[in-house]
Amino acid sequence: MESNCVQFLGNKTIVITGAPGFLAKVLVEKILRLQPNVKKMYLLLRAPDNKAAMQRLRSEVLEIDLFRVLRNDLGEENLNALVREKIVPVPGDISVHNLGVKDSELLQRIWSETDIMINIAATTNFDERYDIGLGINTFGALNVLNFAKKCVKGQLLLHVSTAYVSGVESGLLLEKPFKMGDSLNGNKKLDINVELDLMKHKLKELEHQDCSEKEISQAMKDLGMARAKLHGWPNTYVFTKAMGEMLMGHYRENLPLVIIRPTMITSTLAEPFPGWIEGLRTIDSVIVAYGKGRLKCFLADLNTVFDLIPADMVVNAMIATATAHAGETGNQSIYHVGSSFQNPVTFGQLHQFTARYFAKKPLIARNGSPIIVSKGTILSTMGLFSLYITLRYKLPLQILRLINIIYPWSKGDKYNDDTRKINLAMRLVELYQPYLLFKGIFDDLNTERLRMKRKENIKEFDGSFEFDPKSINWGDYMENTHIPGLITYVLKQ
Repeated sequence: MESNCVQFLGNKTIVITGAPGFLAKVLVEKILRLQPNVKKMYLLLRAPDNKAAMQRLRSEVLEIDLFRVLRNDLGEENLNALVREKIVPVPGDISVHNLGVKDSELLQRIWSETDIMINIAATTNFDERYDIGLGINTFGALNVLNFAKKCVKGQLLLHVSTAYVSGVESGLLLEKPFKMGDSLNGNKKLDINVELDLMKHKLKELEHQDCSEKEISQAMKDLGMARAKLHGWPNTYVFTKAMGEMLMGHYRENLPLVIIRPTMITSTLAEPFPGWIEGLRTIDSVIVAYGKGRLKCFLADLNTVFDLIPADMVVNAMIATATAHAGETGNQSIYHVGSSFQNPVTFGQLHQFTARYFAKKPLIARNGSPIIVSKGTILSTMGLFSLYITLRYKLPLQILRLINIIYPWSKGDKYNDDTRKINLAMRLVELYQPYLLFKGIFDDLNTERLRMKRKENIKEFDGSFEFDPKSINWGDYMENTHIPGLITYVLKQ
């Protein structure tokens, strides 16, 4: 029995941005596998021309292991035929007017045919350059909105944001939209145009000073972090994503807008097969560093809830929300897609699952011997962590780091191991500190209402579009799906 979601996708023309990205690939595979009668998918990806766009589509999307189920089911020839019929790679860039689509004929065709637009394109670096973060996450989002408004048949714009736009407040964090000018600390009214002008002025100033590209890049990173913290956000990524939401909400007019806010996205739980992942995501750097025996000490609160959600559940929620809201004139809806409210897992539990896995199945070192890991030391405050590092490595932390920056020690130097370990630990801590001690829980009332509504409809509840985190057994998932997926698809072991 076909679900409403599958029916909804039938005969639809869909524009998807960020096509080579992790989440977009899971979405494209899902649609092709479950609804081959989708009319067309225009996939926007960065490329200089059509030939390069097709090459990227093939090498970075269609030829990867994620599509093996489709390839096995259809056969190589039939899959290629389906792709030729249904998928159009479009060279473009969301940071540019009209998404950088230069072919005017193609542009008119997209505007006349598109039913649904899905924006997944983003830069996710926590300390991104401010000019790049604003260009993609903030004004890129506005460019996508303006593009979607020109789609004459447009039924919906679905925008993927992040739950962490809410900052690092404790307590229950609601699914509420931003208004223009909102800041998280209330200290100063946020004006997005002022932010843009300030960024441009700084960039021009740096260029006039004849700074090197490296110096400009670092200065723009520092500016982004400073502006984010001034307004109450912990990093440039979530700050620029929040401003993107503000612009979309403010200028949407009558276009139906759904904003999906996933938490930390992890490997697939079930579809198209368990454990597929690409690159080190969220806590994966920590898991891999631990498995390689490089992480003896870490900053975290064992009781902190880590809000994880598998990629296929995020995609299922995206399709379900699009089905529910397409054609609702002027409506804006926010959905948290995570697990902390319905099925929380703590850092202490994750540490236990990870330690248990690597005790049973250690990684293999270059010399062929198994890497034996200890449980390690977990410290719950930054003060304790800094003290531990200083005592363990004898020299003050700041001096060691300075030495490492200004003098590249040779591999055999006695300081090399210590400084490398310190740099690894400090880099991870600086990157994730706001979330390692995070006390927020993401309310998902809107998402739960949608789940309940779908369960009432027997046709919908067929398992193909499951996004209920209560169905996840975290110990089983981490030890038998996620960590093995990391080792297979990222470490290639």
